[in-house]
Amino acid sequence: MRALTYAAPAADPVVADVPPPVAAPGTAVVEVRATGLCRSDWHAWAGHDDDVSVFPHVPGHEFAGVVAAVGEGVDPAWVGRRVTAPFVQACGSCPTCAAGNGQVCPDQRQPGFTDPGSFAERVLVRAAGTNLVALPDGVDDATAAALGCRVATAYRALVARARVAPGERVLVLGCGGVGLAAVQVAVARGAVVCAVDTDECARRRALDVGAAATLDARTDEGELLEAVRAWSGGEGADVAVDAVGSPSTCRTGVLALRRRGRHVQVGLLPPAAGRAEVPMERVIGWELDVLGSHGMAASDYPALLDDVRSGRLDLGALLDPAGPVGLAEAGRRLAAMGSAPSRGVVVVDPGR
Repeated sequence: MRALTYAAPAADPVVADVPPPVAAPGTAVVEVRATGLCRSDWHAWAGHDDDVSVFPHVPGHEFAGVVAAVGEGVDPAWVGRRVTAPFVQACGSCPTCAAGNGQVCPDQRQPGFTDPGSFAERVLVRAAGTNLVALPDGVDDATAAALGCRVATAYRALVARARVAPGERVLVLGCGGVGLAAVQVAVARGAVVCAVDTDECARRRALDVGAAATLDARTDEGELLEAVRAWSGGEGADVAVDAVGSPSTCRTGVLALRRRGRHVQVGLLPPAAGRAEVPMERVIGWELDVLGSHGMAASDYPALLDDVRSGRLDLGALLDPAGPVGLAEAGRRLAAMGSAPSRGVVVVDPGR
């Protein structure tokens, strides 16, 4: 089958023929109809993720498609159904999974990281009975592919972790795919959002999807924090979401909070980027909550899908207006992602 691969960290991605996945017991093979290009894919390509250790490697972890085959122990009724799956594929049998926390399963697998990913004509879903998510009518393939990491991650970060409430002021740091999704989720929950990014186009997109205000991240930290306080009425944000994943954005998010505010760390903080210096004296003195958020378990997808299907979350504005790209163009975009400004969710059609 055709797939996008790279032979080593930071090597040029190329389209190649690779062996297709086989449905072993407990697994399902999904024919990929759409897959999203995410900044996490770039981190892996750049060598920031130790889970990527077998080369050539196939990236991609956000996907939607049709179940082509299932292995022994998986309900054959899945074959032919439209599905997606979380990027954290839980084992489904450990105490963590039994408690409903598959997104932090200690035995998790991740397509595009620990395993071959979805920038291919087919991808394998492990523990299929736990991880397959049926897609309802009204949620198209491109939208469903965008859910797999950034939207699901933003949804859980704001709804389950921050528990954002109507009228609260939410600061979103970074207006890439996760950040724009966070803006939309917060607004859908009745919050007022200020979005921060270095890129003017990204800030305009944040306004388009519901942000009430934006700030330029190139501003000096002190000036930026003063601007946040002015926007929030003098106290600071109720919730800050770091959708970038850098030591500076993590620190800014914490310092931008009001007393007893909540900071949610969504953006990856790989050691290669340097250790984040969290101002713990502020965390203690102001009783701040610093929360990690890592994807979303398959069992939590129905509420998100219902919000999308009902129109409460209209994700069309998040998608790259240029439309789907083929595997070769996805490779070029992947390699450029570290320096290119975000233009929204890039959807890849492996059939191109």
